[in-house]
Amino acid sequence: MTATQRVPTAAPKVLDLRCYLVTSGTGRRTVEAAAAAAAGGAGMIQVRAKDASTAELLELTCTLAAAVHEARPATRVVVDDRADVAFAARRRGAEVHGVHLGQDDLPVAEARALLGPEAIIGLTTGTLATVRGAEEIHHLLDYVGAGPFRPTPTKDSGREPLGVDGCAALVAATRLPVVAIGGITPADVPALAGIGIAGVALVRAIMDAEDPAGIARDVVAAQS
Repeated sequence: MTATQRVPTAAPKVLDLRCYLVTSGTGRRTVEAAAAAAAGGAGMIQVRAKDASTAELLELTCTLAAAVHEARPATRVVVDDRADVAFAARRRGAEVHGVHLGQDDLPVAEARALLGPEAIIGLTTGTLATVRGAEEIHHLLDYVGAGPFRPTPTKDSGREPLGVDGCAALVAATRLPVVAIGGITPADVPALAGIGIAGVALVRAIMDAEDPAGIARDVVAAQS
């Protein structure tokens, strides 16, 4: 990108981040659990399938987005890491709203230029340095994820667990909404809500639940 090219800023959006589902798996169960969580009130769903091929991830994203939209049109769907897949899904007309980027993914400015000002773009953080870096480009972002809250087998970030106090320090360091992630259970939600977290991201607590909709309802209710 040249110095003369203008990067679009994030358009103002009203996001419900209170219950943020990060999916696992690629099969029918993944789609069904995401739709159920949406029906229960999950406002954000991130499609994450690290081992899927690009083509598989695109198909999963489009299928899941259709199911989620049918269950609850207000729920937003973003793709983990892959701005190109989010772009392709949106080009197909899928109800996909943006991307959640890691620190080593496509830079935020380039993702914003690709997806446009209306897209939702989140960024993984977890340290004061990464949160301060996100704050410097807050005009391009819609929220940040902060974790891990506690150790989790889902993802090894290499960072020390934050706990409630660590999350509070990150909330204080940015004007962006902060979503806590990493081994969070519904029982953790009241304490996190009390420090100003915008929401909590759950993986196993919803994906492994017999009643994903019920878990989503409980998480939303704990922050209402």
